[in-house]
Amino acid sequence: MATEDDLRRIALSLAGTVEAPHFDRTAFKVARIYATVPPGGASANLKLSPEDQEFKCLLKPAAFAPVPNAWGRQGWTTVTLGALDEGELAGILETAWRGAQPKARRR
Repeated sequence: MATEDDLRRIALSLAGTVEAPHFDRTAFKVARIYATVPPGGASANLKLSPEDQEFKCLLKPAAFAPVPNAWGRQGWTTVTLGALDEGELAGILETAWRGAQPKARRR
């Protein structure tokens, strides 16, 4: 069962990631924000490609759901942290992190 502390530790281990306030949330970003955590930390919003979002939501609907409205159509996905183990969280954070890289650095 993953926690907010796991998310913070994993995100900050990804090269170039910084933690910063973002409205009432905590954001993790490289060139762009790729994850936000609301107060309470039971969930997080991650920026995925629409294709990755669709796959994850189909694969594990208890853990992944599109953010309602236009944000969700852009790939923003709510992740229920307690529905993932640390390895799953690390994998999806890395996917979001890769998508937030400057275009010249994406691989």
